[in-house]
Amino acid sequence: MKHALIVGAGPAGLMAAETLSAAGLRVTLCDALPSAGRKFLMAGKSGLNLTMDEPLAQFLTNYRESTDWLSPFVEEFDASAVRDWAQGLDQEIFTGSTGRVFPRAMKASPLLRAWLARLAANGVLLRTRMRWQGWDDNGNALFDTPSGSESVTADVTVLALGGNSWSKLGADGRWAAILERRGVQTAPFAPSNAGLAVDWTDHMRGHFGAALKSVRWSAGAQTSRGEAVLSARGLEGGGIYTLSPALRQGAALRIDLVPDLTPEQLTGPKAPARGRTLSHWMKSTLRLSPVKAALVFEMAGGQRADPQNWASLIKELPVRHNGFLPADEAISTVGGVSRAAVTGDLMLSAVPGVFCAGEMLDWDAPTGGYLITACLATGRHAGLGALRYLAAAA
Repeated sequence: MKHALIVGAGPAGLMAAETLSAAGLRVTLCDALPSAGRKFLMAGKSGLNLTMDEPLAQFLTNYRESTDWLSPFVEEFDASAVRDWAQGLDQEIFTGSTGRVFPRAMKASPLLRAWLARLAANGVLLRTRMRWQGWDDNGNALFDTPSGSESVTADVTVLALGGNSWSKLGADGRWAAILERRGVQTAPFAPSNAGLAVDWTDHMRGHFGAALKSVRWSAGAQTSRGEAVLSARGLEGGGIYTLSPALRQGAALRIDLVPDLTPEQLTGPKAPARGRTLSHWMKSTLRLSPVKAALVFEMAGGQRADPQNWASLIKELPVRHNGFLPADEAISTVGGVSRAAVTGDLMLSAVPGVFCAGEMLDWDAPTGGYLITACLATGRHAGLGALRYLAAAA
């Protein structure tokens, strides 16, 4: 019986293990942490968003520059397949008002338990506290374990080691240097779906924890109607996470505090009355929330003195920031194994018989179920690729 080694027990690794074990292979699944799916569990604490219920063509555009690369994988295992897979694990699911798909339990732990039980029933051996270190002199996978170094022999290997965010949950990106030494092309890691660092003045202290709602964010050509929350360190939330690609490229961040009002309304029916202060106009006429009004004074500087500037400030308020919060705190990262480094089956060209899946590949996506869907899809595709490799070698 052929032996498949999976390194990394997140969604991509678990899906690769499922694919290979279902085909009759003996599968060993290794993870560096004491239990499987640590980041998966964390992602589900506030509601496990599995995928998005929308037309496939629209769904695929959310993978941005990687759409043409990821499309074949996601088309094979799309949002409908994700729903069927979850229901096959006896998890009731529902679709929210925005199209996001969740387990009825609104957390990851019941699904993960059911998934691990099914893998165990298929003969998958889960080994934890196994930190991958590359390969030994004989080409076998090398691990650090509590009892010392250990080599594992396998006919095929799938690496699903995650990106470079949430290192305490296993995704620390240390594998990149190992692969680079084997001639694998990688791209530098950078934050995605990440908060922004802002040096607030004391004026904003009373607004920490408040959400900026009913706003439109923009960075370059990208826009977002999502919310963001003020924290002592900056801004965090889906509204700015979506803009990560443009912000990484240096685009300026702006916010429209009244996206449902036109500029003409602000200079017409809702124009400031003579003698009114900016504060009075924002509160009495525009009825801005206290946190929105505070943000105007925080970011506007000397422009706030001229009423002729008030309308443009409200519609295009520049938001000064110091870049992303640390990548280790980001929901995801870009960078990792480059598209040029793998075949169409996601096998490393420089290391035949070794496949890659999930966030260790260099692709990007917003939150909303796109990340998990692509991890599942690439894990499945890598598993199928490994089966094709074994069949060709037979």
